[in-house]
Amino acid sequence: MCGIVAYVGHRDAAPLVLKGLKRLEYRGYDSAGIALLDVESPGSSGLKVYKKKGKVVDLENELAGKALQAKIGIGHTRWATHGAPNDVNAHPHESHDRRLAIIHNGIIENYATIRQNLIRKGHVFRSETDSEVLIQFIEDIRKETGSSLEEAVRQALLEVVGAYAIVIISEEDPTQLIAARKGSPLVIGVG
Repeated sequence: MCGIVAYVGHRDAAPLVLKGLKRLEYRGYDSAGIALLDVESPGSSGLKVYKKKGKVVDLENELAGKALQAKIGIGHTRWATHGAPNDVNAHPHESHDRRLAIIHNGIIENYATIRQNLIRKGHVFRSETDSEVLIQFIEDIRKETGSSLEEAVRQALLEVVGAYAIVIISEEDPTQLIAARKGSPLVIGVG
């Protein structure tokens, strides 16, 4: 069963998100990943995504020695439903322009139809997951309508069939987490 963790605040996000992922290990999973948004460090390129097949400790080993400064981050433990358990299919997933990242628990039942429509528009997918389809769908709506990220998420979710809990971060607003759920649990803590 998937687990999702997110943090935005004044503390370093990476250790908090990794600690949260460790607390979710009892749920069972085949891969883990985090996305961090660093806009404060000189020369930062913003969104950084790290993901690994295996356990959270494997992800931590992958992160060893990397600069992980960020005040916002999301993390995910995945139990494969669409796509094989591997590094590419692990979450988080990025939009095509790599400015948005999503973590997702649930199943998007009509992802194949949405994916085919996006491919006809020129989208290229790196993974086999319904989650990557969802973030690229949100990105596509934003580009076509000029709407805000929040509105694009609302519009996309109106067309999605299935159950989900999602959290999205964006380079455009490094102080905001966008979360939504339908039929899957999502708990939010403040403070």
